[in-house]
Amino acid sequence: MSKIKNVTVMGSGVLGGQIAWHSAFKGKSVTVLDITEEALVACRLAHDQYAEIYMQELGASENDIAATRGRLSYETDTCRAVANADLVIEAVPEVPEIKSAAYQNIAHLLPERTLIATNSSTLLASDFASDTGRPAQYCALHFANLIWTMNLAEIMAHATTSEETLTQIAEFAIEIGMVPIPVEKEQNGYVLNTWLVALLNAAQTLVTNGVSSPEMVDRTYLIGNRGATTGPIGIIDIIGMQTAYNILHHWGNENNDKQMLKNAEYIQSHFIDKGFMGRPTGQGYYSYPNPAYQDEGFLDVPDFSCVPELVAKVKWTP
Repeated sequence: MSKIKNVTVMGSGVLGGQIAWHSAFKGKSVTVLDITEEALVACRLAHDQYAEIYMQELGASENDIAATRGRLSYETDTCRAVANADLVIEAVPEVPEIKSAAYQNIAHLLPERTLIATNSSTLLASDFASDTGRPAQYCALHFANLIWTMNLAEIMAHATTSEETLTQIAEFAIEIGMVPIPVEKEQNGYVLNTWLVALLNAAQTLVTNGVSSPEMVDRTYLIGNRGATTGPIGIIDIIGMQTAYNILHHWGNENNDKQMLKNAEYIQSHFIDKGFMGRPTGQGYYSYPNPAYQDEGFLDVPDFSCVPELVAKVKWTP
């Protein structure tokens, strides 16, 4: 059993909010820290949605939900938010400069015992270890979106992470119902996002370059992976457009990948600039709460009435 009772989640975005809610649901006392009241209001609204989801999908009772809410608090004051933390989970935007600043901001405020874990989806713990002021007590702990069903937690160390830190983090992951996935060497993208980002970037490339429609990309994936419930374009909606943009933009610049940068610009102009941030705001490639890929006939063989439209799309002029 871990010594982690009090958790501070730094960053109240899509995944930060999920980590906070789920940890509280599993019995931890959780403080959500963000820099604006507006962000915390949005997080509270998301938590209202998770309450409904946990009752419907996990069978949570009203008492369970009330207890979860009772274990949650929300703060913009960093000092108060981390004063009693056994673990700080960093879930700020996937931008290196923002992460470094966040660590430096809390380093002098943390109790001596406090562990820090980054929820970064693609960046390395070693990139930020010195910023934390306690490298031995720092590692990566990456959760997947839709944490209540995608219950995995990737654990990755850097060169000086202590064994005790890794023990506590692994035990914490198990306590909150996660399957711990050991990442045995430092790897950008860990296990999950090494293949997932490649998949999503490839799917976005098909849309950006006009090769296929979003719906047809997802149909192709879902027919080829019978039993899957969401295709790569739907996954982009779930991740959220800002996170998708941040990852594509960062790695496009890092690797001088012009197509990846083009994909990032497509998401910026077609969605972010219009306020369509994906599933969290109800509109991305699909409209929520009832996206087209969940329609009963989404994968059915069509009738002949679709042929003229199909031919018009396939026929092109060089």
